[in-house]
Amino acid sequence: MLDYWKIDGELIKRVADNARLKLTEEEIEKFTIQLKDVLQAFKSLDEVDTNDVKPSFHPQKISDVYREDKSEKFSWEPLANTKHKEGKYFKGPRIV
Repeated sequence: MLDYWKIDGELIKRVADNARLKLTEEEIEKFTIQLKDVLQAFKSLDEVDTNDVKPSFHPQKISDVYREDKSEKFSWEPLANTKHKEGKYFKGPRIV
């Protein structure tokens, strides 16, 4: 398999600049090693033979549970606890 990326300090610096991170030289070295390890782990997955394996999209069966949609009369009175009302509306102070 070809390596498309050259993992070095310059790549880490460029990614850090894009993320607006200020990294020390020690952090750059540490992240360079970690990124190489992560990409190596993904490369090992590329070597797995999956020719006769059926795709599995989810480990559990996904099903939607629907309830019957029933309309009901809405009986909430939003102005029941206020003295400052006029008809169906809140009544505020008069603006002069």
